[in-house]
Amino acid sequence: MPARPARKRGSPLRRLLRFAAGCILAFHALIALALFGLKWVFPVTTAVQTERRIEAWRNRKPYHKHYQPVPARRIAPELRRAVVAAEDSRFFEHWGFDWVEIRNAVEERLEDGRVRGASTITQQLVKNLFLSTRRSWIRKALEIPLVPLAEAILGKERILELYLNVVEWGPGVFGAEAAARHHYGLSAAH
Repeated sequence: MPARPARKRGSPLRRLLRFAAGCILAFHALIALALFGLKWVFPVTTAVQTERRIEAWRNRKPYHKHYQPVPARRIAPELRRAVVAAEDSRFFEHWGFDWVEIRNAVEERLEDGRVRGASTITQQLVKNLFLSTRRSWIRKALEIPLVPLAEAILGKERILELYLNVVEWGPGVFGAEAAARHHYGLSAAH
């Protein structure tokens, strides 16, 4: 029986690129699954909460996490409106990216060199849940395809509800309920 010719495996660079692409696809598939779960449940922890715990451990400082997720109906409507007004005034008008704010941020950078963010609530939620607070082009590249995915899977009301429950409101204080209790001794409803 004649021997089979050896299969070409491709160059090491091509194999590395295929492996990297596979890892990126797997990462996004896992995020999509997680987003489906987050339609109904609150996360036990987030990437930012884990990041803060690691920072405290590395700096040999105590870490106390305050995190009490609550349904949107238990958060004062005034707080919900205030957060949208302060963080992303066109939240209900865009699909995850506020192109007006992105253009304004680019123009300001070109005019006076000032760097400012133009992240939407959805972008911030994705960053808080799955990525890191560190600024980098890699993080932004990972974030960009996740934003439309979050918008499609979760919808605006759930995105806002999750954001209000996971955003950091002070060192180790995550979510509106924990923040209201920690800073004012009240519930988020009040």
